[in-house]
Amino acid sequence: MIDRQGRIMIAEVSRHFEISAVTARADINALEERNLLVRSHGGAIRKHDPSADAPLEVKESLHHDEKVRIGEAAATLVREGQTVLLDSGTTTLEVARALRRQNLTKVTVVTNSLTIAWELSQVPEISLIMVGGMHRPISRSFAGPQAQKLLADLRVDHLFLGVDGLEPEIGPSTPDILEAELNATMIRSAREVTVVTDSSKIGRSSLSTIAPITSVHRIITDRAISELHKEILEGKGVKVLVVGEAD
Repeated sequence: MIDRQGRIMIAEVSRHFEISAVTARADINALEERNLLVRSHGGAIRKHDPSADAPLEVKESLHHDEKVRIGEAAATLVREGQTVLLDSGTTTLEVARALRRQNLTKVTVVTNSLTIAWELSQVPEISLIMVGGMHRPISRSFAGPQAQKLLADLRVDHLFLGVDGLEPEIGPSTPDILEAELNATMIRSAREVTVVTDSSKIGRSSLSTIAPITSVHRIITDRAISELHKEILEGKGVKVLVVGEAD
């Protein structure tokens, strides 16, 4: 099923094989332990090559709870009157959703993400600047020279950057070269750079390195980050903020 569809849900497995949801969940967990699939929110997806870009719908289902907590922690860093730059991605989308709940009244958000722009366009208290350029349907975002030119002329207080990989000794990375170039421009435009990523991406590399790890001020991730990775990052001068389950 998963090879044909790319994704399965626990309820779907339960119906198809006429088994309980508990059994379906246990079977999916067993297949994940054998490295045959990846658990996602409410089901599982086909194992994905980290060097290739994945559709937004696939990314959104992975590590969903961790992304929500990371987004909440990131939003608390934003103050009234500040300008925030949000990269495209599912974790930065959770930052945007958390910003909506902050009830701030004098914040400007710049983004290249159609999804984030739509999320925040319904909040009149947030001034929204949309970065145009070449549309990337797989991520519902814009990149390319036009986007870089606009961002090069801006100066923002915070950049919240989503990544597909982050090598503690090297830096963040992404599968798309145009996206990497745009992300590098974003970093140069920001006074503070915060990478928001679940721990599964730390220690993993993708095709294009965005910038050296020394250009990152802070990483917000979940508590599954390895102590070794945390130690290396802090040794490079990067502050690591770990979020966990709510008590």
